[in-house]
Amino acid sequence: MKINIKVVPNARKNTVKEEPGLLKVYTTAPALEGKANKAVLNAVAEHLGVKAAHVAMIKGLKSRNKVIMIKV
Repeated sequence: MKINIKVVPNARKNTVKEEPGLLKVYTTAPALEGKANKAVLNAVAEHLGVKAAHVAMIKGLKSRNKVIMIKV
């Protein structure tokens, strides 16, 4: 399953909000050295109730708009 993600780094708290057609992920991690990407994957895994190992980023490593794949 593919999911579109919009990332907001340096937020006040870690939150995942569902919006039509995408998930909006707020993370306290900075957008440096992949820290925000790791935090996004962990937040989405926790929100969806799957293991973090089953979540992979397939598009948008250096963008705020990302596409992730959930392996079931």
